[in-house]
Amino acid sequence: MFYAINMLNNWAFAFSISVPVHIILRSFGSVWTMGAGWIRGKRYSSLQVFSVALLTFGVIASAWADAESKGKNLSTSNPTSTSSFLSGLAILLTAQILSAYMGVYVQDTYADYSTTWQENLFWSHFLSLPLFLPLAPVLQRQYQSLASTQPLSLAFLSLAAFPTLGPREWLIKAAQATNTMPSGLFFLALNAATQIACISGVNLLSSKSSAVTVTIVLNVRKLVSFIFSTWLFGHHLGGRMMMGAALVFGSGALYGWETSWRIPRERKREAADGAVAGKKKRN
Repeated sequence: MFYAINMLNNWAFAFSISVPVHIILRSFGSVWTMGAGWIRGKRYSSLQVFSVALLTFGVIASAWADAESKGKNLSTSNPTSTSSFLSGLAILLTAQILSAYMGVYVQDTYADYSTTWQENLFWSHFLSLPLFLPLAPVLQRQYQSLASTQPLSLAFLSLAAFPTLGPREWLIKAAQATNTMPSGLFFLALNAATQIACISGVNLLSSKSSAVTVTIVLNVRKLVSFIFSTWLFGHHLGGRMMMGAALVFGSGALYGWETSWRIPRERKREAADGAVAGKKKRN
């Protein structure tokens, strides 16, 4: 399931799905996860449902504003590609449903068995490796394509042109030191390193909190990346993105208060009242 979800999310890009649309659709992860949890017998308070809906709306508004500020297109590039676009939406929808179910299933697994998050991280990736063997020719061609990219020095020189960074001395030295390194291979290695850190944090969080909480944290992280990229590349932080940020952080705090403070306090009070009532009956 882990392999299928990741392959479907990447396969959707072959069907006229733009990056902003991809991000917006995946922002519904909290909603799908809450639905999957409800099917598996979990129940949520009205405030939890409201905060998840509000957070989802905030992420969508921020993603939309981020795409518009960078001049990205949210629609299909060709009117005749509507059927391809709908196929991509169906693929993303399938991936979201599978991801939601897997998240709740992993939550139940941690609750029923004394497994560690490192074990889950290792086996989910190790058992997926043989499934890539049929794709070996494609992966080889893509590696060769990355190895023939422009030198990394041009990327550092491009960063020096951004007003946020400017022509700093360390960027110039980095450009001189990487004059022969293919930029594609460097960014592949950098992406792999950041993915290791990301998936390790996700698995650690999954072992200590609910699946809905994990998706909420991921949505908040997504918003932070929007704001950071907007600032880094010198784009305007518009009112819509600020509104989305306020909604995301506010609803995230609301869900955290409801889940970590009010509901546990209510359960303790009910347990105490039950204990007192049982003691009175015995007397």
